[in-house]
Amino acid sequence: MDLTTTYLGLKLKNPIVPSAGPLSHTLDSMKRLEDSGAAAIVMYSLFEEQIVHDSAELNHYLANGTESFAEAITYFPEADDYNLGPEEYVEHLHKTKQALGIPVIGSLNGVSTGGWVKFAKKIEEAGADAIELNVYYIPTEPNLPGTDVEERYLEVLRAVKSTVKIPVAMKLSPFFSSMANMANKLDAAGANGLVLFNRFYQPDIDLETLEVAPNVILSTPQALRLPLRWVAILHGRIKASIAATSGIHTSEDVLKMLMAGADVTMMCSALLKHGPGRIREVLAELNQWMQEHEYESVSQLKGSMSQKSVADPTAFERANYMKALNSYK
Repeated sequence: MDLTTTYLGLKLKNPIVPSAGPLSHTLDSMKRLEDSGAAAIVMYSLFEEQIVHDSAELNHYLANGTESFAEAITYFPEADDYNLGPEEYVEHLHKTKQALGIPVIGSLNGVSTGGWVKFAKKIEEAGADAIELNVYYIPTEPNLPGTDVEERYLEVLRAVKSTVKIPVAMKLSPFFSSMANMANKLDAAGANGLVLFNRFYQPDIDLETLEVAPNVILSTPQALRLPLRWVAILHGRIKASIAATSGIHTSEDVLKMLMAGADVTMMCSALLKHGPGRIREVLAELNQWMQEHEYESVSQLKGSMSQKSVADPTAFERANYMKALNSYK
């Protein structure tokens, strides 16, 4: 059975890639991911605040967390317990590349085109096979038009692409007014891949302390519906690779995303819940399903249920809304 796939121009042994998360904090856990069958690994994110602020200011950001990703709350231990500064990140990445035999993708998380973007060069020099950019901006200014928000993403992409030669993927939010158009703009600007979608930190309110509190909730399989739709819509319409992430827990989830048109499927919550060995289980189930249904390769699966391939393309659009409502019993 041929499980190989290509993502960001990288030939991978299978379509399962652990996404940025706490399991990449240590070399030991990354070795366990590789031993369990991971085809590549996305490193935990290096945050813009870590590069542009001193340690005291960074501790402030970590404690408050009101403008950060879910990643920021999940991935950072106490500052005194683990030094996650820029230089340490690069050193950790370099040691990881020397120890592992699979591609390692660096991850930058920020919003500006300042020094943190230039740090992409150091990540490349450390040996990263690619870089994943998490650009997150909350446009709270009422007079700020959506086009300006989109341009910020494009500026960051262009800046990084002008700095490094390795492939660059953009990990996106689904909150664009025209997702397909934004994907097309990023594709035209040189994005080598799109990662659909990021699960951002959402604030909660503590009723006892009356404070805005971080609250990280791991994904469930139901979360895959949103990226499934857009993977299916974008497959065959952009040149960039497509990675599906969020809600991928089982071999069935992987199969659905591949059929929709994903080049790889990224897992995080399932690995945090069940451990790195979950990859081995999913791969075994994937292999068995493909044998039983007479598929010979992942490439044969890929895109077979995308919008361009299904008998009723409107199933991914508004027409399916009425059918879904009427089907509820």
